[in-house]
Amino acid sequence: MSRIGKQPITLPSGVEVTIDGVAVRVKGPKGQLEHRLVGDVSIAHDGDALNVTRADDTRSNRSLHGLQRSLIANMVIGVSDGFSKELEIVGVGYRAQAQGPNAIELSVGFSHTVRFDAPEGVTFEVPQPTRIVVRGHDKQLVGQVAADIRKIRKPEPYKGKGIRYAGEHIRRKAGKSAK
Repeated sequence: MSRIGKQPITLPSGVEVTIDGVAVRVKGPKGQLEHRLVGDVSIAHDGDALNVTRADDTRSNRSLHGLQRSLIANMVIGVSDGFSKELEIVGVGYRAQAQGPNAIELSVGFSHTVRFDAPEGVTFEVPQPTRIVVRGHDKQLVGQVAADIRKIRKPEPYKGKGIRYAGEHIRRKAGKSAK
């Protein structure tokens, strides 16, 4: 039995779950998410908890059991609390400016500023010119948007300049040595 898959998903107050065959809809104060179950995995509503079960012990169902449970648990957490990723900008003159809650403008060493618009369900905060906080209710979308922002100017290994995740360690290389 899957250690993760057999754990029940507790539903906080204010979160509604609708199960319609293989479609699972989770609605809460932060928004609404939908997921389609894959494989021979089923979900049952048990009072204030959800239980994910698999039909048999085939290899594919075993591998999907814990995955489906984790995805649904992330949906429940997302619509109740939300997710966030923090990015740091390192470099002389590198900065970010908020253009409302749905866009940021980055000045990261190019001849022009780069405008990045947020997809629906994601908002940006710029508490400092060198910090960006990406917030949303969909964990996968928040992570993808943060990765796309980081991709604009990845941290380089010689001086460490660029956009990085908060707390990310960049391995530094030695530069040229003089003779």
